[in-house]
Amino acid sequence: MAAEHLCQAFPTAREGELARWLNRLVNSAACAEVARGIGLPDALRLDASAARIGARDSERVLGDACEALMAALYLDGGPDAARSFFRMGWGELAASLDAGPDRDPKTRLQEWAMGLGLPPPDYVVVASEGPPHDPRFTIEARLPGLVPASGAGRSKRDAEKAAAAQFLEREKIQP
Repeated sequence: MAAEHLCQAFPTAREGELARWLNRLVNSAACAEVARGIGLPDALRLDASAARIGARDSERVLGDACEALMAALYLDGGPDAARSFFRMGWGELAASLDAGPDRDPKTRLQEWAMGLGLPPPDYVVVASEGPPHDPRFTIEARLPGLVPASGAGRSKRDAEKAAAAQFLEREKIQP
């Protein structure tokens, strides 16, 4: 439904733009946000051990549950039911895409580095903590000759983005 929406809303957009927008709509964080917004955590049936370790609040669990709900709606109710759910759950986020593409901090940092003749940034895990179902990573973005910047997140990808964003902010690199 997200890809369909993007193709209809932005018929002249380039593939790269569509890919970035699609990622903003269907990543774990966006799906978990939709799940929370519709009260899905309360509807999850979890065994006692999963509930005890906080699976009901896990971004990954909520994101997966939201995707499963979308699939069930599509299979049981057809495309119209899935479209309706998409419009209700992702409407605000999808509407915010009209402001134009929001390049990922990692992409912006890589483009900046390449403009200076530097290699792409290295992303190094400097810490990992928390249980397997809800980890927290701290990652440094490193470029030769510059002080690393660190970021944290519930996934390596989120921590890398946070580190890149920190680097961009510190170096006053505009979007």
